[in-house]
Amino acid sequence: MTTNKRIYLSSPHMSGHEQKFVKEAFDQNWVAPLGPNVNAFEETLAAYCGANHAAALSAGTAALHLALIMLGIQAGDEVLVSTFTFSASVNPIVYQGATPVFVDSENQTWNMDPVLLEKALKERKENGGTMPKAIIVVHLYGMPANMDRIMEIADRYHVPVVEDAAEALGSSFNGKKLGSFGAMSILSFNGNKIITTSGGGALLSNRQEWIDKARFLATQARDPAPHYQHSQIGYNYRMSNVLAGIGRGQMEVIEQRVAKRREIFQYYKQNLKDVSGISFLEEPDERYFSNRWLTTVLIDESKLGISPQKLQEELEKVNIETRPLWKPMHLQPVFEHYPKYLNGVSEKLFECGLCLPSGSNMSDSQLAKVLLALTACFGM
Repeated sequence: MTTNKRIYLSSPHMSGHEQKFVKEAFDQNWVAPLGPNVNAFEETLAAYCGANHAAALSAGTAALHLALIMLGIQAGDEVLVSTFTFSASVNPIVYQGATPVFVDSENQTWNMDPVLLEKALKERKENGGTMPKAIIVVHLYGMPANMDRIMEIADRYHVPVVEDAAEALGSSFNGKKLGSFGAMSILSFNGNKIITTSGGGALLSNRQEWIDKARFLATQARDPAPHYQHSQIGYNYRMSNVLAGIGRGQMEVIEQRVAKRREIFQYYKQNLKDVSGISFLEEPDERYFSNRWLTTVLIDESKLGISPQKLQEELEKVNIETRPLWKPMHLQPVFEHYPKYLNGVSEKLFECGLCLPSGSNMSDSQLAKVLLALTACFGM
């Protein structure tokens, strides 16, 4: 009896390298937070991304929260942030009592529009108001934002940039790895990311004092005293030594994972190139190198005769998981009252877009099955 095995959007992909580090943690009884794997994982991440220092944490959200704390963001401050993203890019702003100001996307990368970014900063400067305390730039689906323009604008207005590279480990801009442009950057190792530690994240920076302070706060801000003493509010945000062992094994195959994701993107693009009404997010020019974490498509219902929503439903019937593109944050009930700079791009992407199965552990037969199902939905 054959079973219709589910094809996931992006499932965890173990390499086998992880077991030696996890075994080492158990053999040495380093199963609690901190330990040799954590230290080594942090060193590996920093070196790979081109940052001087890294802190391994419980989640990318925790990393972003600590980044905002390092920048002194508090109640009443404003933070400019991409609207086309997952809510985890925005929640930590609200944790701090600050105000997110949403900036829409550009067509080329789907990431923060530099024109709107400059408009937001210029208006605040000309109105004599307080300037935003940070800019959170999200590298969506692994595609680099236009970091030349964004960093030039941010530097001119003296506003620090935090890179949300949760989806972009292995991507680069102008030959420089993402995660090395901003004052700080964050990574995510959730189960669906290009590498995983089951759950986890990291904060990266060239400034050691920030990473040292982040580690201190992430371990409940316990003061160096012979008893339990706390002078600041802390958090339980550190990564365990066991999970860091998984991360070390995953990092040994990161280049293979990136290569496979890019291969999957090319497979879809090549085999659907003659289908009128489906388009892909392309790298705008040679400066952009995407890890292709997820292959995303835009569906023109007028040409294909099927909406993205209906396509998702039809693929689900044959046990193929897909996902809509992110619903912009300015459309979310919890965030809709915050300031925003819009051009309509993110809303159009949300209406027309779909994420296709892109896991690096997909077999050739699974890819062929997805392609067959897609073309059947298109009436081919």
